[in-house]
Amino acid sequence: QVQLVESGGGLVQPGGSLRLSCPASRSLFSINRMGWFRQAPGNQPELVAQFTSGSMTNYADSVQCRFSISRDNAKNTVYLQMNNLKPEDTAVYYCNAYALDGGVFNNYWGQGTQVTVSS
Repeated sequence: QVQLVESGGGLVQPGGSLRLSCPASRSLFSINRMGWFRQAPGNQPELVAQFTSGSMTNYADSVQCRFSISRDNAKNTVYLQMNNLKPEDTAVYYCNAYALDGGVFNNYWGQGTQVTVSS
């Protein structure tokens, strides 16, 4: 099992910044992939950014050069720094972990945190 609890969402004006945090209940080294997805009303969930195995990173084209994913292994925490936010970034952001548990890979999700970009 992996418990995830996101924080850091809120209301911000276009061009502003937010940083999301996601502490995990176990070592990041025991998690195969970890990152962020988002879902806007009426849309399918989409990958925003993630660490893949070997600490490689993967970003959605729409957030390249604006968002940055990072990790603090000592705190078992992954962050998402979001700069130059746009109204189209408005969504619920979910932390995701893909990890081996009892010999089976599972997806684990946090409860989500709302990000609203509006003037």
